[in-house]
Parts: sequence; C-alpha cells; structure tokens
Amino acid sequence: MSDTRHRYHNDRPEMARFLPHTYSRVLEIGCGEGIFAKYLRPDSERWGIEVDESSAHIAASHMKTVLCGKYHEVSDDLPENYFDLVVCNDVIEHMEDHEEFLRSIRTKLQDSGCLVASLPNVRYIRNLNEVLFLKDWRYRDAGILDRTHLRFFTERSLVRSLSENGFLAEEVRGINRTKNPFRRVVLLLIQAVTLGYYADIQYLQFGVRARKRT
Repeated sequence: MSDTRHRYHNDRPEMARFLPHTYSRVLEIGCGEGIFAKYLRPDSERWGIEVDESSAHIAASHMKTVLCGKYHEVSDDLPENYFDLVVCNDVIEHMEDHEEFLRSIRTKLQDSGCLVASLPNVRYIRNLNEVLFLKDWRYRDAGILDRTHLRFFTERSLVRSLSENGFLAEEVRGINRTKNPFRRVVLLLIQAVTLGYYADIQYLQFGVRARKRT
C-alpha cells in the first residue's frame, strides 16, 4: 500500500477472485510492472497506466498498450466506451478527487463493464486503536495512514461513493486479515459480543467488484 518498489512487484493474488467471469478489454490503472496481468484472461486485450517510467517499460512486455503518467494526465488518450474491465489495486485512495475519477472512468467502460479495486479500510483494528485509545493519527510510509493516501474509506462510504457515481457494488469483501495472534483473539471476542457487527475491523483493505449502471 505504500509507494515503494514493492508496489511495482506486488502481484495481489487475493484480488483475482473479484474478477468477472467474462471480459475481453482490460485497463489496469497503477499496473506497476504488469505482474497482475498473469491473473487476467490470456486472450484479453490488456492496457495499463503507470506513473513510474521504468515499471511502465517492463509492463509493456505484458500488455498491448501502457501509458506513463497519472490517470488524469493520460485519460484523454483512452478510448471512450471501450473497456469491459478496469482494475485499480491500491490506486483510488491516492487520488485528489476519487469521485471525479469514478465519473471519468465510467465513460471509458462499456455498458455493464466492471471496476475491480482494492482500497484501505480506515476502520482496521490497529487504526481504531490509535485513534480511540492512543488519541493519535500518525502518518507512515505504509499501511492505512500511508503518507500518500488522500482518501479514506469504510465499507459503507465506499459503496455509497460508487452508487453516487454510477456504479453498483456487486461484491465488497474484507481482504488481508490481521495476522497478529492477540488481535485475532480480541476480534473474536468483539464479534461474539456484537454478533458480527464489527467484523470489518479485522481487515486491512476491502476488495470490490462494481458494475457500471446504465
């Protein structure tokens, strides 16, 4: 989740399950070195956008077209109503205006096309502990409070933002569950007491598949 070399090499296998069953033209925003392309249909036409020039050059070997720059810098070079799948792994939270992005990317999707994305969960237990008990909000080089994160999401705010900008969330699921044994025990107790109401706080991120509304 941080803007380091690890991001460009990260293949994100947990996001493969959110891909739709059928698609033919894919745009991956923040494609890094194109590693995630191994989970895409081999017969699909794959495009990418990447800000890091060296990573974009490597990704070009996996994809038909790779544009180097931020989305808003290269969006005019993307065809309208063309893609049936857009992938944004750890991207939307870095955007100054994520809702403007959603409205824009919607125009690049065919009718009923899908957006697949991973986003940070601001209600993650470690973050809640710092805010509620330590009374702190300290930015870091990685994690929920990554220094480069400009937007923060809960499951509810994510679904609402998608809906208000022309998408229907088909699947939203927590991913990257905490591995800390003590936190796991605490979470089990919290879930038991609240009948699962706070189940979302065990996940570092959400994975989502949303379909363009027509």
